[in-house]
Amino acid sequence: MELELEPLKLPSDNERPFVIAGPCSAETEEQVMTTARQLASKGCHNFRAGVWKPRTKPGGFEGNGEKALPWMKRVKDETGMKVATEVATPEHVELAMKYGIDILWVGARTSANPFAMQALADSMRGIEVPVFVKNPVNPDLELWIGALERLNQANVKRLGAIHRGFSSYDKKMYRNLPMWQIPIELRRRIPQLPLINDPSHIGGRRELIAPLCQQAMDLGFDGIIVESHCSPDDAWSDAKQQVTPDVLDFILSLLVIRDEKVSTEGIHELRKQIDEIDNQLVELLSKRMRVCREIGTYKKEHNMTVLQPTRYNEIIDKRGAQGALCSMDSDFVKTVFEAVHQESVRQQMEIINR
Repeated sequence: MELELEPLKLPSDNERPFVIAGPCSAETEEQVMTTARQLASKGCHNFRAGVWKPRTKPGGFEGNGEKALPWMKRVKDETGMKVATEVATPEHVELAMKYGIDILWVGARTSANPFAMQALADSMRGIEVPVFVKNPVNPDLELWIGALERLNQANVKRLGAIHRGFSSYDKKMYRNLPMWQIPIELRRRIPQLPLINDPSHIGGRRELIAPLCQQAMDLGFDGIIVESHCSPDDAWSDAKQQVTPDVLDFILSLLVIRDEKVSTEGIHELRKQIDEIDNQLVELLSKRMRVCREIGTYKKEHNMTVLQPTRYNEIIDKRGAQGALCSMDSDFVKTVFEAVHQESVRQQMEIINR
């Protein structure tokens, strides 16, 4: 379905993107107010803090709940900033509206659960404040879009999306893998939907926030939501991924904001070359699949299994190494040939099962 959206006014200029900043958790009134005043002095217009904190395991700090909402109202009254927090239940929504929260977001664990999303949608019916939906913990674009659709069907029209990365058992550089191709596809499917990046949760470490912010800007994101704390090392939750307002101000000052309105005339010829090469790639893939089908016929005639693990490993390892020699990431090349091999197996299975 096509989303019925009302435009969100996300204040930004040529020097800085739209920013929502503040601590992971609203810990104490003093911590909230100190951080808020510091951010306001740096020109921040939108303050975030977690009032309810869903933790992976019980026993950790899970937020102050309703007790923290008057602190958020005080931030709004004294600094003029809009205030934002995460909601996960209809009760959260009711309390957030009672205390005048300006911006809501739905977390990754909630957006992954259609039952929870439907309950939230019912409680938000006709709500007029902006609602941002984080991507589900797993890399499922349809689930992300489904969460947005549930809210939109409840007449929530001021919607946006937050890219916070995707959980992975294999932790490498990032806390959550960016998998940029998924938010890029979301933008292609719903171009009018505001898209902001969460470098804090993707990186999991404060030293990764700056490069992730720049990557988001290079990809045309509309803004960022970032965790900033007056004393990050003393934070009660996610201390390693928070930065001080001073550091955040420095990061933002270094950002290069790309101009999407610049004419593409200067790269027209290069794009023509890309189109020609893409045509050649498709033709070559077609030839490869034709050979694969002939191999499928041979396997059927000689009662062979479709999957030959030794041959598959040989292809993946050899092409990955070849890609590295050609200045490409070996994992990228392996991913391409994994997809090619999957299609080859599908076509051979069709032949064998005729």
